[in-house]
Amino acid sequence: MQSESQIPTASQDVSRRFATRVALFYGTLFGMTGAHLPFFTVWLKAVGIDAFWIGLITAVPAVTRFTALPLVTGLAERRQALRGGIVVTAFATALGFFLLGTQHLPVLVFLVYALTCCLWTPMVPLTDAYALCGVKRYGLNYGPLRLWGSAAFVLGALVCGMLFDLIAAKNLIWIIAGAAALGALASLALPSLDDTRTARPDSGGAGALLRDGGFIAVIVASALIQGSHAAYYIFASIAWQQAGYDGLTIAILWVLGVIAEIVLFALSPRFVLPPWMLVVIAALSAAVRWAVMAQDPPLAVLAIVQLAHALSFGLTQVGIMGLMLRQVPGHVMARGQGYMTACGGIVAGLASVASGTIYESWGQGIYYVMAAMAASGGLVIWLARRRLAHQPHKTASGG
Repeated sequence: MQSESQIPTASQDVSRRFATRVALFYGTLFGMTGAHLPFFTVWLKAVGIDAFWIGLITAVPAVTRFTALPLVTGLAERRQALRGGIVVTAFATALGFFLLGTQHLPVLVFLVYALTCCLWTPMVPLTDAYALCGVKRYGLNYGPLRLWGSAAFVLGALVCGMLFDLIAAKNLIWIIAGAAALGALASLALPSLDDTRTARPDSGGAGALLRDGGFIAVIVASALIQGSHAAYYIFASIAWQQAGYDGLTIAILWVLGVIAEIVLFALSPRFVLPPWMLVVIAALSAAVRWAVMAQDPPLAVLAIVQLAHALSFGLTQVGIMGLMLRQVPGHVMARGQGYMTACGGIVAGLASVASGTIYESWGQGIYYVMAAMAASGGLVIWLARRRLAHQPHKTASGG
């Protein structure tokens, strides 16, 4: 059988069509995140949910990443149906958020959100696995595809920010649900890549990934660096609101970081440093970012610090995806993404729950803990750098 890297390159029209539709779906996927991430906790507070329950509820996505998520990604891979898995999870997510909007009691919000997250959280690893299969097949770069997700995040955050002062905060959930519905419709336009069933080698299954020290280093580092954003994602908007910033200012602060992230994704095909070094740079940048955030900086400094999101998140994503392309065979990419997201879920879940408690006692001091997490992730990759310098599965550029 041919390996995936030996499949003949498609015409430019097919490649362009794939890139356009994946970019569109990334846009809807992260456009919803742009509405959800800054303002979901504001909605929770608006319907009367206290800080303890906010920390518990916002930990749910992280928990589902190491429980339900690996089952969903594994099922999609075994059935060789990445596209089908994306479509099913997209429609289930939209339905779940519409139902969530009808609930206000903390326990019911927790239960409905938990069920929704069981099918929402697998969408990103399924989409990344699907996109990386296309990167290999069509000779594309991951960064320019992914940047449209970041651009849509900006739009989602701005729309919510502008509506924040025009509608009651308890109605923000309907914007999130509407964005999820758009994503479900966009998933139907994704072209099929499910003929990868002809490209399965006889060895190197998913179990082998968990015996690969290099792969383990990649997913642990990713979990620590990306997990270090937990307190920022949960409490930044609340802290800024309490500091007296209006909804549009809060949205602009989020948007500044994502605009910088978009620029980084656009420039990523030009990066010449090895992926492991990109991750180390990203980890150190994240540690510095959180150390500054712990000082509760004024608005002008905060705006500058927000630009570091391009490094703490964007550069981490580019470096990690570059390592995944080189460490993980295409036929187990979905489960590789699932394992990575599951590991991230464990770390982010613990960080989210801890953040709720630590924030009440230390306030902005929680960012010192986040800085230590990010630095630890950089150390893991640094120690594994020699192993990661040999990339047996490299078939295309991922950056």
